[in-house]
Amino acid sequence: MQFQVPQFIEVEDKIFGPLTFKQFIYMAGGAGAAYLLWRVLPLFLAAPLIAGIGGFAAALAFFQWNGRPFILGIENSFYYFLRTKLYLWSNEQKPKKTKFERTASPTPAGEVYIPKLSDSKLHELSWSLDIKERIASGVAEDREHEGGIVSPIRTAREALVR
Repeated sequence: MQFQVPQFIEVEDKIFGPLTFKQFIYMAGGAGAAYLLWRVLPLFLAAPLIAGIGGFAAALAFFQWNGRPFILGIENSFYYFLRTKLYLWSNEQKPKKTKFERTASPTPAGEVYIPKLSDSKLHELSWSLDIKERIASGVAEDREHEGGIVSPIRTAREALVR
């Protein structure tokens, strides 16, 4: 079966002529506030307020700043002025952690080195499951499993180099 994939899902639907629902609400709210000001105040006081409210309503409906709606810019600036501002900057260079660690003493000849891949138990589990899978499929060599203990052929650092 063939299905049509929806496209332009980020574009809002035009409901009221060329306006989306949000644009219509902003413009209707601005027009309603302008009407109330015109009816309540004398014209010389109402005219600048009507122009300001009309401009604000038009900016809310149509203006975008950096591709984002104007209302989000107003919201972000409101939070910026109300919340506390604490900026911490530390120029101290932190030493990089190595991914693979070796023990301080070298391993004796009879023991097999098991690398500590990371502090994450998930990585260790996936590594051990991979070795167990190789043993179960018969691909692993005899020295990979001594006494039921899963151990690698070589260290993790050598595996990365090869």
